[in-house]
Formats: sequence, C-alpha cells, structure tokens
Amino acid sequence: MPNMHNVESANDPTRSPIRRYLEELHARVSKLDTGHVATYIPELARADPASFGLVIATVDGHVYEVGATRQQFTIQSISKPLIYGVALEDRGSERVSRAIGVEPSGDAFNSISLEPGTGRPLNPMINAGAIATSSLVVGDTAKARVDRVLGAVSAYAGRPLDIDEAVFESERATGHRNRAIGHMLRNYGIVSEDPEPALELYFKQCSILIDCRDLAMIGATLANGGVNPVTGARAVSSEFVDPILSVMTTCGMYDFSGEWVYRVGMPAKSGVSGVSVSVVPGVAGVAVASPRLNEKGGSVRGHLVLRELSRNLGWHFALAAENV
Repeated sequence: MPNMHNVESANDPTRSPIRRYLEELHARVSKLDTGHVATYIPELARADPASFGLVIATVDGHVYEVGATRQQFTIQSISKPLIYGVALEDRGSERVSRAIGVEPSGDAFNSISLEPGTGRPLNPMINAGAIATSSLVVGDTAKARVDRVLGAVSAYAGRPLDIDEAVFESERATGHRNRAIGHMLRNYGIVSEDPEPALELYFKQCSILIDCRDLAMIGATLANGGVNPVTGARAVSSEFVDPILSVMTTCGMYDFSGEWVYRVGMPAKSGVSGVSVSVVPGVAGVAVASPRLNEKGGSVRGHLVLRELSRNLGWHFALAAENV
C-alpha cells in the first residue's frame, strides 16, 4: 500500500505517484457510461451525465484532484451522517437513540422502515431517520436551525457553504413521500410537534451546494477524528465520530450496505446527485462525483472507483486489521 503521508508534493502532479495513479483510474473508469441521472427531483435531471470528479484528501492535509472536482452539486443524502452528528451534539446520545435506531433496514432510502410498536426509524441514513434527526437540531427559530446545519457542514468542508434555492424549492414541491413520512413520525410521537419545520430543514440540508473537493474534505475530517485537516477547525466532537462512522458502515449505502461492506469495506455514504464519500479512519477521505446511477441509486462510476481503491490500496477494514 502506498504511504500517503510520505508522498511528494501534492501540488506537483509530475512527481506524485498518487496523482498519476488517480489519473489512470479516472481515465479508465470514464469509459463506463451505463446508468441514468436521477429525474425524480426535477433540478437533478439537469446534471451532465459525463461529469466525473475524483478527490483524495489525507489527514495530513494533502489533496489529490482529478477530473471535474470543482463542479458544484447538492449534497443530498450525504448530509445525513453529518446532521446525525449535529443531533448527537445538540441532544446527546440517549435522547437521539430514543428517536432513532441504528439497525440496517435492508430497504431503499425512501422506505418507511419504522420499528414495530414504537414507530422509531431503524437508522438515521434512511429518509425516515434523517427527518427525525433534523427534528432534533437545536435552535430557537427556523433560521437558527438552518444556520446550525450550514455551520456544521461548512466546518467539515473547510469553507462557507450555501443552499441551492432552486433545488430546495424543487425538493419541497415534490417531496410528498417525505412529507407523509414526517406525519407518520408525528403520529408515533417521534417528531413531537408539527413535522413541517423538520421537513423544511431536511429539504434545505439536502440542498447544500458543495463540490467534489469539499466532499473529500468532509471524509478527511471524519478520518481525522472530527477535525478538518486543512483549517484545523473541529466540525464534530470526537466522541461522536465513531457512532457516525458506524452507521455509515452498516447503513450508509441503504439496501446495498451488506454488499458494500463485503466488497469495499469502508464507511461510506451515497447521494442521489451521483456522489459518494468514503472514509479511511486515520488516513483519508475519498470522494467521487458522477451522476449516472445504478438500480440501487448509487453512482456507477463511484462504486467502481471506491472498490478499486479499497482493493489496490488495502483500504478494506478487514485487510487493515490483518496488518495491525
């Protein structure tokens, strides 16, 4: 496995073996053109299906970029583990666990997977769990809660972020299933008040604009114990990094999570905008942005890239354990 802490300057692509490896991988995977861009949210249907960016950000602050890494997209479901961390900080583990479980559902992202009897969502990665998570964000006003979410995600990325209002309006106008989920959560008392503010926040958090480099920095921040390796700012308390990575490992890829752990073995989260982020604890964050999706709603190219990186760099957690 290449020692990513001792590579030559990441700013000099002629001398960096990591950069050369990523360029070769990017060129090879670029030829794959299967899959389709998401269309159920109208704004997402406008994405360029050929766009493809790949970034590795290490815990010592090196960033390796190939392809369309600065093209912006909305974070979508990759916000879920980050806002789960916000809820843990704001409310504490005991309060959050009363509202949201941590068991894999084995179902699609928008399934209504609620615990029999209690109505508790099975985990924070499915939409039901994410809406419950959003309802736990602390703030006296809607603006304060949005600012709390934006501030947290910005700290992960290492720069101020904003919301794509067009995508937000599109999600709010078409989010009827999510709205039904919100009212079911209210029926069970998981959401204690009118679910509309929680839904509004959920739609806004999914509409935060980032690029592939931001996404890799988010992964690197989790890999670095919650501290952004470039800015030095803490994005989430260290005690909540393990819970975040755990639910990413077991639930982050929805009904593909078991296959993902088996074949890739890295904590990961996908987003319907065609983005994927994986975390190698203590080493790096990896991001891939390519909007063509497979039948499970994951990026076709993203899955292939992360599987190859896991195999070629020895990043599957089982292989890492063998080397301890």
